[in-house]
Amino acid sequence: MQIDHDAIIHDTRRWLEKAVIGLNLCPFAKGVHVKGQIRWRVSDAQTSEALAQDLADELAFLRDADPEEVDTTLLMHPGVLQDFLDYNDFLDVADAVLADMGLEGELQIASFHPHYQFAGTDADDLGNLSNRSPHPTLHLIREASLDRAVEAFPEADSIYEENIRTLERLGQAGWQQLWKD
Repeated sequence: MQIDHDAIIHDTRRWLEKAVIGLNLCPFAKGVHVKGQIRWRVSDAQTSEALAQDLADELAFLRDADPEEVDTTLLMHPGVLQDFLDYNDFLDVADAVLADMGLEGELQIASFHPHYQFAGTDADDLGNLSNRSPHPTLHLIREASLDRAVEAFPEADSIYEENIRTLERLGQAGWQQLWKD
């Protein structure tokens, strides 16, 4: 399967700009985006084992990169884990890779998927939209950056609740409208 990296990055950048930043689903995203500190990486992996290796490579890259140059990485993997339950199971593998590399407390992994569903919610629950990206994506984040962001945004614990209110106000029709050019 040939993966069009440019199209995958385009889709994900559009989602970041229109939903994540545009709806303020993550108040921390705008700064790193505007400064060009996001690494956009598309994995060609076709198996979870290959994805685990790409994840390890990206974690090592981010660990070693200058935070002023690369603060965070979006690792999109359109060729593997399209099923959300398989993806969700893989998150345990991702956490194990992080631990095996000794990066707990330094980096963390956030998860996004086209069919994301929070535990205890229905598939069509609007709150799930906050983590629905155009392609399965692992977001590699520096803990130090999160700490600074939380200091600047002391109500960080309320982000999830505010996202639900925002998405409920927007509704399914508004979400669909967001993607019309």
